[in-house]
Amino acid sequence: MSAKTATKPASKAADKPQGAGLGLDGLGDLSSLLDDPAAANNGSAGPLELPLHLIEEDDNQPRKADNPGFSPESLGELAVTIRDRGVKSPISVREHPEAEGRYIINHGARRYRASKLAEKETIPAFVDNDYNEADQVIENLQRNELTAREIADFIGRELAKGKKKGDIAKEIGKSPAFVTQHVTLLDLPEPIAEAFNTGRAKDVTVINELVTAYKKNPEEVTAWLADDSQELTRGSVKLLREYLDDKRRGDGDGDGEERDPNTIDVLTGKTDAEAGGGEQGPEDSDAKKEKKEADPDKLKKAIIQVKHDDRPARLILNRRPPAEGWAWLKYEDDGHEFEADLSSVQLVALLEG
Repeated sequence: MSAKTATKPASKAADKPQGAGLGLDGLGDLSSLLDDPAAANNGSAGPLELPLHLIEEDDNQPRKADNPGFSPESLGELAVTIRDRGVKSPISVREHPEAEGRYIINHGARRYRASKLAEKETIPAFVDNDYNEADQVIENLQRNELTAREIADFIGRELAKGKKKGDIAKEIGKSPAFVTQHVTLLDLPEPIAEAFNTGRAKDVTVINELVTAYKKNPEEVTAWLADDSQELTRGSVKLLREYLDDKRRGDGDGDGEERDPNTIDVLTGKTDAEAGGGEQGPEDSDAKKEKKEADPDKLKKAIIQVKHDDRPARLILNRRPPAEGWAWLKYEDDGHEFEADLSSVQLVALLEG
């Protein structure tokens, strides 16, 4: 982090942090504390009034320039409020490690920027030197002020430091599934990355569902995304995945009934027979039926129904769990796939698919 040159104390009273609402006229014996803002802050119940020119933003803060909260419209609205009413919630800062007398923002970049727009000279602030990078993420997550991309970038930086997903999840107060879903955003297939980066798809669950479908059917998913009129919602992606699963089963890639070879594929506009290079004869059909005769005592496809958070779900048996005692689940109501601790899962039934 590059440090700005420390400025010399100015003669104006505004250049010195002052205690807010403390009636300092009768506290001459405590005047020495005013030369040490951190000490004054730690010894009082109120915030300091810090000059804006002594404060700078954190270069590594999680919110980036394109965050909606930093838009000119959003900051302009906040500036009007601050101009009329002042800053009601103090920001949090820490002492600059390389420039004595200056501060770096922990939390409150929007209030800081809006105060400058409102032409304020000072801002109420608490000095908190007990700070780490995750603190900003935690606060902004709780206030829903981070975009999915900003969350993913933070997780990516933590992973690059050698941290494990489970440790990152505990640090920010989220589930391992939350971390895993956002890690997916760091390396998206090109057509899905375009939909995400342009804002066409913002729902992290939708993106993860598309990635899962793309791994099995890249051409079909690419063609589906190429239709700009197609809405990217959880419901539409669920229908797409169900359609592609049915198609694979019909193509002999899974268990289930064969599709009519004259069925027209909505993505290619061709029948199955045309796509396969010819029609299926009755002899071929009979041969496949004989081949598919199964042991009546064996399940063609096992479906394990469970309950998680009082919602019906099923175990995903063909996906490797992240750790012992964990498994991948899929909610029945919206098709969302996620990792879960098996101790939080209630077994409901074993069915044949």
